[in-house]
Amino acid sequence: MPRVAYSEKERLHIRERLVATGLELMSRQGIQHTTVEQIYTAVGISRTFFYSFFPTKEDLVVETLYLQQPRILAFARRLAGDPALSWREAFRTFLHACCYGEQNGIAVLTVEEQQKIFRRLSPESYAAFREKQALLFGRILECFGIRADRERIALFTNLSLTAMIVRRAIPDTLPLFVPEAADATVEFQINAIVDAMEKLRD
Repeated sequence: MPRVAYSEKERLHIRERLVATGLELMSRQGIQHTTVEQIYTAVGISRTFFYSFFPTKEDLVVETLYLQQPRILAFARRLAGDPALSWREAFRTFLHACCYGEQNGIAVLTVEEQQKIFRRLSPESYAAFREKQALLFGRILECFGIRADRERIALFTNLSLTAMIVRRAIPDTLPLFVPEAADATVEFQINAIVDAMEKLRD
């Protein structure tokens, strides 16, 4: 006989498992290639029950992005505190890992995924996401000894996301870009970001 009721504690546990499983799958195989069915099957619940937690896949994706923020920050702190790495090596390693997120367990949104997800967010949810995003990027700057005022956070956010998105967008979304130069382009962007941020160190 199927289970008809779960306690609040059980529901919270299932929700946490859905988000953690979603992040694991999305960071490994990409957000577009991760289906709701893969997630709820891995957790062992039904499709209908899944949608009692998340009305859409996009709602789950946003939660996975929140879940990975502390992990990204911990990674930045670990690199910044590594005595074997120079400041440039640590910062560059961090950016490189983010740009090649699927190789490092970091979920990165493509242009299409960003458009689809944020069209569905309420203005309040969008504002909350932007606030958490700014907080994350500000703390990353602080890890690397850069004062995180509003302008610097905005610049660092845009520069970093540009490199990550270009890496994911060539050649499918940006067909006029030269795919053979994709990695070299990302390396150039990373080095330019490191140069710009190094000048802002306290």
